[in-house]
Amino acid sequence: MLPSPTRESSTDFDDLFRQHYDLVYRTAYGITGSSEDAEDVLQTIFLRLLGREDSPGLKKNPRAYLCRAAVNVSLNTLRSKRRQVQIADVNALRDTAPTKDAGDADLRHRLLDAISQLNTGAVEILMLRYVHNYSDAEIARMLCTTRGTIAVSLYRSRARIKKLMRASGEKP
Repeated sequence: MLPSPTRESSTDFDDLFRQHYDLVYRTAYGITGSSEDAEDVLQTIFLRLLGREDSPGLKKNPRAYLCRAAVNVSLNTLRSKRRQVQIADVNALRDTAPTKDAGDADLRHRLLDAISQLNTGAVEILMLRYVHNYSDAEIARMLCTTRGTIAVSLYRSRARIKKLMRASGEKP
């Protein structure tokens, strides 16, 4: 059973939600590629926060804390889905001829699969850079590291994604 929130803590929580809803949703959508999954991630994160005592990381830097939480929950969602057998999708693929949209869907699926194989820190940096359009310097300040570290991480992550996508596109 969740503790009953006080009026003050309820207001703080509402403010936190309003200020960071977009960050969490966009990060989750950028990773999962699904609005439904992004909504589930958003809901999961804020429900977990309701049931917890205050976290020092959340108080110190809520933006970085919530971004990392969105990355972690989104990656868990992707990894969980990858393990599930999608029989309906397999049957649908058999019944349709390949189209341009199918090629785009395949490319997007390969990209999301490659992202799900990266470590959470790399995905967090990629999302901050390419989904939220933060500069390397802004990301470095947010994550308490150097701009060079961010630049190297982005370079390595892009290279790893390319390698993973090439490997997944090859026919066995």
